[in-house]
Amino acid sequence: MPAAAYAGKPCVCQFRRGTCDQTCVRDMLDTPFYVACLKLRNRRCLVVGGGEIGLEKVEGLLACDGDVTVIAPEIGPELERLADEGSIAWERREYAGAQDLDGVFMVIAATDDTDVNIRIYDDAEERAMLVNVVDVPPLCNFILPAIVRTGPLAIAISTAGASPALAKRMKRQIAEQYGEPYARLAVMLNDARGWAKATLPTYQDRKEFFEGIVNGEPDPIELLRDGDDQAVLDLIRSAQLAAA
Repeated sequence: MPAAAYAGKPCVCQFRRGTCDQTCVRDMLDTPFYVACLKLRNRRCLVVGGGEIGLEKVEGLLACDGDVTVIAPEIGPELERLADEGSIAWERREYAGAQDLDGVFMVIAATDDTDVNIRIYDDAEERAMLVNVVDVPPLCNFILPAIVRTGPLAIAISTAGASPALAKRMKRQIAEQYGEPYARLAVMLNDARGWAKATLPTYQDRKEFFEGIVNGEPDPIELLRDGDDQAVLDLIRSAQLAAA
């Protein structure tokens, strides 16, 4: 059950029940989510709220090169540092309404004011734009999974809002299992993509070429774990010679 929707707590969603009866989350686990990776570089992303949760969301957006603006009367010291250095823009005020969403690709609400959160959600929905109200799944048209990120490698873990704690545990375990060697192999294989597209005539040929390296012997991941990058480069070169 999402943390913001427990029976008996004050309602925090658009149903305005007064006291939460869990209406808003009854279908969450049955909701199929379309999983996608968004390109945020140079896209305007708005975060409303300047506390610790706002900081967490800002850092995630900056990691993907988003053009981030924070709207909040006050912000924490780390956000203030990011504003001072020019990494984010800070508008020192309350959310003013739909006009704040002009030209914005995505908005994340990280406030503790239910009325403001609902207003942001409604304004964004009217514009058919991406909106996420932190920890209130019914006020979101997308959810943010836990991310394991190493170089170009990104692995998303979602429990559809059922248990962020479980997602975080899975994140730790996946980070241990699929870490830096996988990211290095991804870079090496990417370097070979140009050759493959220029040399191998069909999609099936290219698929077999890369799968032969990834799933072949010796295991390139084990070689990278042993620090033998050159052996992996030699594997790729041998595969190229065999396929040409």
